[in-house]
Order: sequence, then C-alpha cells, then structure tokens
Amino acid sequence: MRKTPTTINPALSRVISETGHTDLIVVTDAGLPIPPGAERIDLAYRPGAPAFLDVLDTVLAEMVVEGATVSEEVAERSPEVLDALRERFAGMGFEIEMVPHVEFKQRTHSARAFVRSGEFTPYANVILHAGVAYG
Repeated sequence: MRKTPTTINPALSRVISETGHTDLIVVTDAGLPIPPGAERIDLAYRPGAPAFLDVLDTVLAEMVVEGATVSEEVAERSPEVLDALRERFAGMGFEIEMVPHVEFKQRTHSARAFVRSGEFTPYANVILHAGVAYG
C-alpha cells in the first residue's frame, strides 16, 4: 500500500509516473469520445461519480502541469467549471487555452491517456500539458 495520500489507483499512478515533458493527459467527463486504442483509465462508477474536479485534483496532486486546454463552450454552458479550473491553475504561470470543442476533440487524439470521471456536466474536460519538476 502506498504511503502517500494521493492516488491509489494503480493504472492512474502508472500513467502519471510514465508521463514525460509535453505529454498530454485528458481528464474527462462521462461523455467525451475517447479515440479507439487510446489508453483509458475509467474511474466512473455511476452518473456524477467520481466528480470531474475530484479526479482533476487527484491528478494535479501528482503531476507537474505547464499548460491546460479546454473547450471554449465551457464558458457559456458550464461557467462554474471554468471558474474552478481557473482557480486550480492560478499561479502556475500559464493561461488556460480555449479552443472550439471540435478542435478540442481533435487535439485529444495525441493524448497519452484519458482519465474518465463520472461527471455529467457539459464540457467538463481538460487537456493537461505535462511539465517537468526541474527548471
């Protein structure tokens, strides 16, 4: 058993450990299409659970992030999600990039892995750009 109080999910822990600089990890809601053949860590066990922000917070506790991309539609359809993302990324030295959802989905095709939550809030998805722990 792990000593640290972060993720105990073995697949999630492995993916974060194997992630290198500039790799992309997508934290998703329950509905984002995941490309065939992509690595999927499906944490959803019922509608709404686990929540997108809970999953994101777990990933952020272990992963160095140097950028984030979201669908611009989140601003209109789920502004509370965008506010929560801005709060979490404040002080990390980057602005959240916002792109049309069609482009967002296309960008996910180069992701290293997808971490799926049970979230049912529209556009509750983020592409995390991995950074490095040294300067």
